[in-house]
Amino acid sequence: MSAAQTIRSEAQPWPSDLVFERASKVLHIAFDDGAKFDIPFELLRIESPSAENKGHGGQAPPPVTGKANVGIVRVEPVGRYAVRIVFDDGHDTGLYSWDLLYDLGANKDKHLRVYRETLAQRALRDEA
Repeated sequence: MSAAQTIRSEAQPWPSDLVFERASKVLHIAFDDGAKFDIPFELLRIESPSAENKGHGGQAPPPVTGKANVGIVRVEPVGRYAVRIVFDDGHDTGLYSWDLLYDLGANKDKHLRVYRETLAQRALRDEA
């Protein structure tokens, strides 16, 4: 076994299939450990790992709203570890690592629940 194979076998699950279904606004993603997830484009957009979403200098911005019907214009590979998703609202700065996509899929319901609770606490609405 080569060193690359050893490192790979100890790594996190690797995507084996990514299908961005524009009509239903869902990413269908499968991993080499057998896990399969359907991730809404809305969740991808509101959980973007970009500084715009996560904040600059320790200050968290307000939650992203109005993304219930967001679409995806294109997806660009970034090396062998991530994809850059270009959304139809112009957002294109988040790099989605395989680990992040796995987490978003595996914990989709939790992420969406926390998002909706945060909106409710701040008296915000998620309008398109």
